[in-house]
This record gives sequence, C-alpha cells and structure tokens, in this order.
Amino acid sequence: MLDSGGYAATVTEAADAVAAAERAGYDGSWVAETQIDPFLGIAVAAGRTERIDLVTGIAVAFARNPMTVAVQANDLQLLSGGRFVLGLGSQIKPHITKRFGMPWSAPAARMREFVLAVRAIWSAFETGDRLRFLGEFYTHTLMTPFFNPGPNPHGNPKVYLAAVGERMTEVAGEVADGMLCHGFSTERYLREVTLPALGRGLAKAGKTLDGFDISGPSFVASGSNDEELSKAVAEVRRQIAFYGSTPAYRGVLELHGWGALQDDLNALSKRGQWDQMDALIDDEVLNTFAVVGNPAAAAAEIKRRYGDVATRMTVTPPVAAALRDAD
Repeated sequence: MLDSGGYAATVTEAADAVAAAERAGYDGSWVAETQIDPFLGIAVAAGRTERIDLVTGIAVAFARNPMTVAVQANDLQLLSGGRFVLGLGSQIKPHITKRFGMPWSAPAARMREFVLAVRAIWSAFETGDRLRFLGEFYTHTLMTPFFNPGPNPHGNPKVYLAAVGERMTEVAGEVADGMLCHGFSTERYLREVTLPALGRGLAKAGKTLDGFDISGPSFVASGSNDEELSKAVAEVRRQIAFYGSTPAYRGVLELHGWGALQDDLNALSKRGQWDQMDALIDDEVLNTFAVVGNPAAAAAEIKRRYGDVATRMTVTPPVAAALRDAD
C-alpha cells in the first residue's frame, strides 16, 4: 500500500493534502502532530474524502490520556466510515515534560499500558461491561451509560505504534496492529534490530507477522531533474541531521559505526546552530538513510530495500507512480 504524508501548518492545509492524495490514487494519508492537532486535521479530511485510509502519523500519546484518545479515535472511526488508523508515538522526554507538561517514565512500559487501556475502553463501549483497567500508569474504572457511545458499527480502529528502540518495537509487536518505522532508520537496522524485536513482541501475544502492518522507513529524495533532486537532497540532509541530534535515536547511528556523529550533531543543536548540522551528513550517511534518485530509480530502490518487509510505504507522487508502474 502506498501512503502520502507530510507536515502541515494548518488544519486546512492538512485536509487539502489528504484530499489531493485520494485524487492521486494513494491508499492512505497520514497527518502528523507538529503545528496542528492531527485528530482535527483528520476530522476535516474525513468529510472531504471517501476511500483513503486516514492515519495519525503520529499523535503524541503521552501528551494525552487513554480515555481522551479512545473517544477521539472512536469518533473518527465513525466519522470516516471505518477508515481511521490510530498512529501513536511517545515523542521524547524534553517535549513531554517541557512542551506538554506531562509526566515521563519508562516509555515502553507506559506505551504498552496506554494501548491496552485504550483497548479496554473500546471494549467497554462495545460490550457495555464494567470498565476496570488498573495499571501502573493509568487507571480507568468509571464508564456510566451516559458517557458510553456504544459499539462502533465500523469496529475499532487499527492501532499503529511508532518505534525505533528495541523495547518500544517489542511493545508494538505485542499490543498494536502495525508499526510505523521511523524515517530515521536504515535497511540494516530494520533487518538486524527492528524485525527481531518485533518478532519477540509478536511472540508474547501469540501472533505472527501475518496480518501485521509495517510502514517502512520513508526518507526519499527524488526529483525529475537535477534542480528538483538537489532541493530534495538538501531537505533530507536537514531531516537526517535533525533526528540524528536526538540521543534517543543514537542506536541507529551506532549500528553503522557513526556514534560520534550523534555527539557532534547534538552539540550543534544545543548551541542553536541548526543551519550547520546538515553539512555533517555526508553522502554515505545520506544514501544509507535515504533513497535517492529520479522517480524510477527511487521506486526500484524502495522495492529492493523494503519490498519483502513493508506492507505500507509513504512516498512522493512521482515515486508512487513509478512504484505502481513497476508492479
């Protein structure tokens, strides 16, 4: 499945992008939580579309609580006619504690409990049975008929979980319906770290990869001419540098022997020298993290790297067309 996604500055911009993705033939479109609320963006997009999957990619779980997320997701599943996918991510500690003013601890364990709590709430909606979720981080024990919307005629949404580290990846396999591979990943990391961790999580729940969705890494720099390609490469270098400066993603760099790069990028970020960071992303790093080339070449490389693993990919329109032509 081919998805479209990006970062919107306004709800209107996000909804317009989703509608355009449907017209272009994409299977799904995700709305990210950066400058807007992704749930609101998808709510508006649901009214402008009929077929396309609508994914929060991602909504920050720890900025909310399981009850608010369960209600929002249920509403969007109903509003969209069953097309909503709840994509959740943890974000990193400074954003949770300093930007959202919310608690942070044991992110993998907390996320596991968060998803299980959401599912318990949905079960109470569906069955009318007593809500009784008693966890270490979240407790939900009250659901009166007045606040219960009842069973959703479209069923519960799928839950996708974004993960990079092994523990969060295990949680994704255990409690989610799919995994959103972070763009800051590589083919080697996916095969040597992500898939084994995912397998361990699936095994805990008695599941296999059959029916489990994997949205593959999606740094793609493509263009139909040299100017377009050059601009795309520059943007991807900036993205890789930005994510590479984050200590939580250091393990990906260390797998390739580039741990010192994380130190350098982090130091520049702390000094506010964001415009100097992309110069540290040389061609070897660029081409390891990103698929680079004209649309046909990029499509071929995406299939080579991830075609046997990913069930979904987020790509740009020219690359999407090339992938479809190649099938």
